[in-house]
Amino acid sequence: MTARAPAEDIRPHILVVMGVSGSGKTTVAEGLHNVLGWPYQEGDRLHPQANVDKMAAGIPLTDADRWPWLAECRKWIDARIADGGGGILTCSALKRSYREILAKDTDQVVFIFLDVPEAILKDRLARRTGHYMPPSLLPSQLATLEPPGPDEHALTIDSFISPAEVIAHTLGQLKYRLDR
Repeated sequence: MTARAPAEDIRPHILVVMGVSGSGKTTVAEGLHNVLGWPYQEGDRLHPQANVDKMAAGIPLTDADRWPWLAECRKWIDARIADGGGGILTCSALKRSYREILAKDTDQVVFIFLDVPEAILKDRLARRTGHYMPPSLLPSQLATLEPPGPDEHALTIDSFISPAEVIAHTLGQLKYRLDR
């Protein structure tokens, strides 16, 4: 008898790996994708070019800027729900109203909120290269952030440990929470 991988028992859902810039969304999502094999979409790639240009210039996005992006994220979610094979999306999902758009009329969306102390976020962003969002926008993201409430289909994961530990902890929490 062969041992089963811990992720084998996790039923397909749509995982939205969320948090502010520097929280580790991409690293965790890629790790979950590698373990689960579910389709993965980097949410930043769904932003309209105007949003990318605005952030690159150090200008925080408004709700009006985010609505078209959230609509694209939701289209991706709907396609994954239709194919039934699960999916993993990175999306800051900073406000409850944004998460309501992403999870409307489905119980298949699970938010994975990566919670990181501000000092660690600042350090990570200071060292990050190749991303259009400058560290100067972190304060606006933190001011906008509404952590998921207990009534939301969300897991809060401390993301200041190693990526491997975050991924393992997330998988354990998913298995526990989704099998209930």
